[in-house]
Amino acid sequence: MSQKGHKRRLRTSHKVLVMMSALALGGGGVLFVSQGAFAGQDGRASATSTIDCPDVGDKLNNVPQQARGEVDKNLAQLDTQVADAYAKLSSGGARADALLGGLKQQRSKTISAIGDALGKAGARQQGLEGLSGCQMQKAAGADPKDDPAAAAQGAAAKNGGAQQAKGGPARSDFVAIGQVKPNVNKPAARGGASKGSFSVSCGRNENGHFNPDNVIVAPGVSNGAHHMHDYVGNLTTDAFSTNNSLAASGTTCTNGDQSTYYWPVLRVQDGRAERDAKAPGGGKDLNVGTILKPKQVTIDFKGSPVSKVEAMPRFMRIITGDAKALTNGNGNANASWSCTGFENRQLKDKYPVCPKGSDVVRTFNFQSCWDGKNIDSANHRTHVDFAKKDGTCKPGFKAIPQLVQRIVYSVQPGQRIAVDSFPEQLHKPATDHGDFINVMSDGLMQRAVRCINDGRSCR
Repeated sequence: MSQKGHKRRLRTSHKVLVMMSALALGGGGVLFVSQGAFAGQDGRASATSTIDCPDVGDKLNNVPQQARGEVDKNLAQLDTQVADAYAKLSSGGARADALLGGLKQQRSKTISAIGDALGKAGARQQGLEGLSGCQMQKAAGADPKDDPAAAAQGAAAKNGGAQQAKGGPARSDFVAIGQVKPNVNKPAARGGASKGSFSVSCGRNENGHFNPDNVIVAPGVSNGAHHMHDYVGNLTTDAFSTNNSLAASGTTCTNGDQSTYYWPVLRVQDGRAERDAKAPGGGKDLNVGTILKPKQVTIDFKGSPVSKVEAMPRFMRIITGDAKALTNGNGNANASWSCTGFENRQLKDKYPVCPKGSDVVRTFNFQSCWDGKNIDSANHRTHVDFAKKDGTCKPGFKAIPQLVQRIVYSVQPGQRIAVDSFPEQLHKPATDHGDFINVMSDGLMQRAVRCINDGRSCR
């Protein structure tokens, strides 16, 4: 997938995205926006309102090391401001002009602080000031009639439990996997291909390592993700981890790999109060319901169909997918949802409904091309890239082992699943994403590279 998608905001008549018309009403009228779902013209579809703000972090192209701490702190503050505004919206109604006006003031101040930090480091970036304004956006919303857990939620509410987050997912966010045509195409291997694989066994988070932090995007900020993450590998990863602390940590991986592998938890929206029902990242950020424990987690590093691979540097950060794909558009979305027995059919913007005996599968295919210099980048994207359709890397980039994570869940018939998300992203399946910090020792990484380049399958 090309990185060009992140440079433009997709505004199409997508099935699950419909832009809201002008906020201002003629004759001095005032528009009030309610988070409640309402019926569409077809009598079945329902829609809800959310808040769409420009993704400032995605627009940054150069953040010197001395400015990164201040910039990251303020980017996390922008996310908190949107989450707080959405909480006001979802509470039952809000005056749109006042809500957006207040949010713009907050964002303008924070974006100015980002600009000042960049300016002090000699890297001031033009155009950031124009990113403070937000707008309302319509998206497919949940219809209470379609929610099999409605009764359970009502009971939970009476007992002080958490209710389902309003607004998502919607009926249109699900599709029976049997209705999806096979769509997986792999480039044909050429001479010089690296056909091997290196597999790492790290368990299924049996030790219960959860937190709503994101040390890659929001280092030093508690609840920087506003949704709960599942972790395997490194035992101590949280918002305050450093390269040194990660290197000193234990791991759940059986071969000593200290890398950090994490992703948003998947929940059953059953109205039950999970352990985080009243906590940041959980119920306070409208992520509720029973957290599903993976049935299986596989971690594989694979080769290139056209060349040998080179070792990735220790402490490299890679994010695949876009946690804000609902409002950013699908340019960087990279979710792969499917069902066991049907994995030649992959979904980006739908949850699969699997037949009896088949399990839900999430697959994260990470970027496999590297610029050869940086372990991270200002927007956490441009130092890596996806290979082109023919398997080659773009000029200036070299092939590295491709991380492929496959996570399997047992989902019972009638259960309504939802991936944790930023509150305003409405649990849309396209917002799914995976995060990785390579903390393999240099020796272990070299073992992986030799195995892949030699065409062997090593476990």
